[in-house]
Amino acid sequence: MPEPLANSFDLPPRGKPGLFITATDTNVGKTVITCAIADVLVRLGLRVGVCKPFATGARTEREGLVSDDAQALAYFAQFDPAIGGLPMVSPILERLPLAPAVAMERSGVPLDLQPVRRSLAAIDRGCDVVLMEGVGGVMVPVDPGDPQRTVLDLIAGADYPVLVVCRADLGTLNHTALTVEALRRAGCRVAGLVMNFYNPDDPDPAMQTNRDWLARMNRLPVLATVPRVSDREMNVAEGVLHDEVRAAVALTDWRLYAKAPRRR
Repeated sequence: MPEPLANSFDLPPRGKPGLFITATDTNVGKTVITCAIADVLVRLGLRVGVCKPFATGARTEREGLVSDDAQALAYFAQFDPAIGGLPMVSPILERLPLAPAVAMERSGVPLDLQPVRRSLAAIDRGCDVVLMEGVGGVMVPVDPGDPQRTVLDLIAGADYPVLVVCRADLGTLNHTALTVEALRRAGCRVAGLVMNFYNPDDPDPAMQTNRDWLARMNRLPVLATVPRVSDREMNVAEGVLHDEVRAAVALTDWRLYAKAPRRR
């Protein structure tokens, strides 16, 4: 039976379909995959809303903190500036490249969820489908005042179906199974997996067998198998998405997996 989470985010009622994109760890490619899905949906004629509520490692510009991830998401979603611009895409920004709770503690800033609530309400009103991206893995802490409050609480509060981005190489079976188990125990709907960084020419047996075993172990479809490309060939922060990544993600009709929150 699902275990109810006590650390609710109390997010506003929403009616548009959406997906929550999380991952088994940091630097697994959540933002790239989210940008690619946004690109696919835009090409289908949908108004795509994107939101990464917590973004750390932001850079300081004249106008304040700016997140490369937020800029990339807004670019590929062709995010409507009338909704509110980058502050709506990433309403909570921190400069230090740490877990949100740790970064906020270091900067002396308490968690304020009102910007997240305003952002999701505005995006729901102005878009046809919502892509919501987490930060790090599901157990990353996000509240300096409550170390038990994690990305998992945000996912449960958002209540969109969850897409788990995982690696293709050795170690992914364990990390992915733990992530999926945590999501299921919290009552989250897991839509499927995206296996990232796949190299078909790698002779490593793990690389060649993990896709099948990820599906079998977790009883989930692998909705996309995305090739590894070098940083020289792709930089979503600068609006560059590799054609092979775009093609791999475009094989799935993501409209079939996006669902509205159940709790209104």
